[in-house]
Amino acid sequence: MAFDGLAYTGTTHDRATSLRTDPDWVAEQLRHDDTLVLPMWRDRPLLTATGQPAMLTARAARALVTAADQTALLGLDGATATFAADLSAIEEADALLLGAADTSADLRSLATTLPGPLAATLAYARGLLYWNRHTRYCGSCGALTASAHAGHLRLCRGSECGRQLFPRIEPAVIVLVESPRPEPRCLLARHHGAGTDGFSLLAGFVEIGESLEGAVRREVAEEAGVAIGAVTYRSSQGWPFPAGLMVGFVAQATDETIAVDGAELLEARWFDRAEIVERIVDGPGSGPADSIGGWLLRSWAGLDRP
Repeated sequence: MAFDGLAYTGTTHDRATSLRTDPDWVAEQLRHDDTLVLPMWRDRPLLTATGQPAMLTARAARALVTAADQTALLGLDGATATFAADLSAIEEADALLLGAADTSADLRSLATTLPGPLAATLAYARGLLYWNRHTRYCGSCGALTASAHAGHLRLCRGSECGRQLFPRIEPAVIVLVESPRPEPRCLLARHHGAGTDGFSLLAGFVEIGESLEGAVRREVAEEAGVAIGAVTYRSSQGWPFPAGLMVGFVAQATDETIAVDGAELLEARWFDRAEIVERIVDGPGSGPADSIGGWLLRSWAGLDRP
């Protein structure tokens, strides 16, 4: 694989937080011939004939930037700025022509074949452009919003509102639950819609007024009927599909009693380490290769560096 560890977490850009608030500075960056522009079409990166994501210099992307519904600054690499450009408002053929590309692709199909920082940059661009495209109206008064801070803020244009809208992140927890028995065992569950052997870790969104650890205990109790003791943070992963943040934990069950809810889960059971290794090596795997869930399982099985 071309990435090490968790996908989508290795952006190297200086996000230029203090500079991007200056519209004159932002406009100047887009005039620099060596500025880079990453075009996307309806959340899909554009690919060149070699299968690599299209990345144009600003000089070659003048028409593209003009046609884009939104440009957003991703950051600086040294003195070089990188922008994402959203071509979703035009037809795909026109977007490909402007981007000097041959096709478009789903980012997740590319993630494990691209260098980690590039996959992370594409994910960053995807999430930021998606948010801009879906925040064109103020949620308070319904007025149109305008882009500001190089795509990192939207301002309500309502005369009596003027609300500032920042990109929203939706946190979710994902947890590897360990058995209290001395021999290592972990809990996997099969959700509605999954195949007969489609077992995975438990996960769920964090609710208002809830801590991350509280969300772990609630989700596992509600869906699998398993009581949780200690909860230990392991890692997190940006998940802009469209706006998630996955926070990974290992939790200790207080006993092995299982009582699935029948709504979210069809069944759940305990797997020993040998069974997990067999599933990963010869069976259905550990889940999507780009997800923190797969990373947690592979790490627990000793097949991936923690």
